[in-house]
Amino acid sequence: MPYPRSGRLEGKIYIAGHRGLVGSALMRCLAAKGYEKILARSSRELDLRSEEATFRFFRRERPDYVFLAAAKVGGIGANSAFPADFLADNLRIQTNVLLAARETGCRKLLFLGSSCIYPRMAPQPIPEEALLTGPLEETNEPYAIAKIAGIVLARSLRRQYGMNCIAVMPTNLYGPEDNFDFETSHVLPALLRRFVEAKERGMPSVTLWGTGTARREFLHVDDLAEACCFLMENYNREDLVNIGTGEDLSIRELAELIRRIVGYAGEIRWDASRPDGTPRKLLDVSRIRALGWRHRISLEEGIRTTLAWYLASRNSAQAGER
Repeated sequence: MPYPRSGRLEGKIYIAGHRGLVGSALMRCLAAKGYEKILARSSRELDLRSEEATFRFFRRERPDYVFLAAAKVGGIGANSAFPADFLADNLRIQTNVLLAARETGCRKLLFLGSSCIYPRMAPQPIPEEALLTGPLEETNEPYAIAKIAGIVLARSLRRQYGMNCIAVMPTNLYGPEDNFDFETSHVLPALLRRFVEAKERGMPSVTLWGTGTARREFLHVDDLAEACCFLMENYNREDLVNIGTGEDLSIRELAELIRRIVGYAGEIRWDASRPDGTPRKLLDVSRIRALGWRHRISLEEGIRTTLAWYLASRNSAQAGER
C-alpha cells in the first residue's frame, strides 16, 4: 500500500524500551527535534512480555507512533548462556506491541531489527535482500530468529491490515547507556571496560576472546536515533532499511584503537579457543544513503565520548555507594 511522506509527527509517540541504549538515544533525538508528546514506561511499570499489560497500556494511551526498541539483548556469551530467554522474551515483546498497536489504530510503527538476522555467510557488504537466504550464525540464532519473526509479523500486518510498519536493521551499536557488564555486553563496551580496568590495576596483559580476525562495523547510537527519526518522518515502504556506516575493521584493530584511546600500555593476548562469531558483518547502506541520510560520528570520536560517559557514570555510581 502506498503511503504519503509522514513529515512532522503529529500526535503521541511511544518509545518501547526508552531506558535502553537505543531507546534513550531516541528520547534525546526526539527532544532535540522539539517533540513533547512522548510516552515512556520502564519495564517495572510495564512488562511488555505480558499480553494483558501491553494491551491495557495501548488501549488507555493510544499512541499514534511507536518506536519498538524494547528487546532482550546481549553479546556472544549471553546468547550462548540464555538462548531460550532470548527467543521467548523477544517473541513476546514484539508480538504484544505489534498487535496492540494495530488494534488501537497506531498510525506508524518502526521496528528495530538487528544485523545478526542476516545469514552467517551473506555477501559483503550485506544487502537487505540477503534476509532468509542462508543459515544464521549459531551463536546468536535464537535472538536472530525472534527478530526475523518480528520483521515478518510487521510486514504481514502491513499487507493484511494496511498498518504502516517499517523495519530497520542497525549494525553493531555503542554509546551512552550501553551495557558494560562482562557477562552480557557486546564487544566494544566490554573492551572499553577491560582496558580501563587493566590500566587502573597495572596489569601487564589483557586476554581477549577469539583470534581478532573477525570484522565488524560500529555505529554510534545517536547516529542510529537520527536515522530512525529521519525514516519515521520520511519513509513508508515495507522494504527493510540497513543503518550503518558502510565501514568496518577487525576486532584486533578495534582493540588496538581502544587501547590507544584508553592509554593502556600492556600486551594484548588472544584466546583462539573462544569463538570469533560471524567472520564479517558489514552492511550495504546504499538504500538509506539514497534516501538522504548518512552517519556523522567517527568511530574514534564516538569511542572517546563513550569512554567519558562510562567513567563519569561509574564514578557517580561508586560515589553513591559510599
